[in-house]
Amino acid sequence: MTSIRRQLLAALLASVLVAGAVAAVAVYYTAQNEAGTLLDYQLRQMALSLRDQALHAGGAVHAPEFDNEFDFAIDIRSEDGSGVRYSRSRVDLPFTGHRGHATVDTPSGSWRMYTLSEQGFTVRVAQPTYLRDDLAVSAALRTMVPFLLVVPMLALLVWAAVTRGLRPLESVANAVKSRSADSLRPLDEAQVPQEIKPVVSSLNDLLARLTRALELQRAFVADAAHALRTPLTALNLQIQLAERAQSAREREAAFATLKDGVTRATHLVEQLLTLARHEPEAAARPTAHIDLGELAAEVVAAYAPLAEAKDVDIGLTRRDENLLVSGERDALRTLLSNLVENALRYTPPGGRVDVAAMRDGERAVLEVTDTGPGIAPEERERVFDRFYRVGGTDVAGSGLGLAIVRNIAARHGAQVKLAEGPQGMGLTARVGFRAAKEVSSPG
Repeated sequence: MTSIRRQLLAALLASVLVAGAVAAVAVYYTAQNEAGTLLDYQLRQMALSLRDQALHAGGAVHAPEFDNEFDFAIDIRSEDGSGVRYSRSRVDLPFTGHRGHATVDTPSGSWRMYTLSEQGFTVRVAQPTYLRDDLAVSAALRTMVPFLLVVPMLALLVWAAVTRGLRPLESVANAVKSRSADSLRPLDEAQVPQEIKPVVSSLNDLLARLTRALELQRAFVADAAHALRTPLTALNLQIQLAERAQSAREREAAFATLKDGVTRATHLVEQLLTLARHEPEAAARPTAHIDLGELAAEVVAAYAPLAEAKDVDIGLTRRDENLLVSGERDALRTLLSNLVENALRYTPPGGRVDVAAMRDGERAVLEVTDTGPGIAPEERERVFDRFYRVGGTDVAGSGLGLAIVRNIAARHGAQVKLAEGPQGMGLTARVGFRAAKEVSSPG
């Protein structure tokens, strides 16, 4: 499992070590350069001193005493290299015509040499280059030892800083763990660092949606239990009546009543399942561009046999072309089917149900108008509540059709409005959608 703490510690400690290594290399080369400059100056001063002795001291040369740590080679001879005036060296320095500083190779290794020519003789002073390297390494180590001693302390400080920096994440994690289905209160955003506020805000938004979903679920279970209790009780009574029937006629009547009860209970269960499936907080399903005119024509054709059986005239009175909305085809079909089914249920024989799919400015509109009894203005909002039914009617129903319509409309960002029908008769149900941009065909 990936650990942010381990990643941060590894990255920071690696950065410290890499920086230390780079610093060590830089210190080494700096020390090497400074030691070389200093020792080059020393070689030159020694060569000048020996030259002065050779010129002004009657030819006697007294070289300074030195130990092995600064092993010098001194050679003074004629300018052409034939005669030796003074030599104090454990190596044979190659005789070159180069004047000044130079690095030469000998059988004993590399030496740094300074050559000075004056009045017919040449002074050469040399020193092994490994001494310079040793001085550079020693200087670099003396510089880096304090840093190496501090590295464990730096590691401890880095660990403490990372732990302290990640503490708000642990607090948020513990706060989330403490939440349950019975307690989904939002997390406190006041004390969290700016960097994790978006995470906490998203979690709070999720908790709010979960709270809403759980409330809807509890309400749905309670409503379903309430709605199913009566028909199931009625079915149980009807079964008992059928069992106690004394004659074939009584038994046939009891079974007919039982069949009607089963049909109503089946319809109620189907409506409950449809309602649960089309809650606004239900999981998102693939959407597409739907032609409302085409959809309206399909629904009208599907309900034409039922309208004919009830002697109700149903028709598509208006169908605008390219009336596109973005949504779920099955859900929108359910929406319009519920509106048409309600209209047919409440429209008396000889009445009319008109369906229209039209454009109204920036919106696409589905409209269903009937010539039924209509709904009083004060009840037009309440009929969208689950299981609410207008009083004074004997039409069978579950009281869920318009609740389903509103839920599907809410999922599609649409608005549902009820109004009086034409000339103050019947009811008009109007659903307004945000029209989708027309998709041009390829070619």
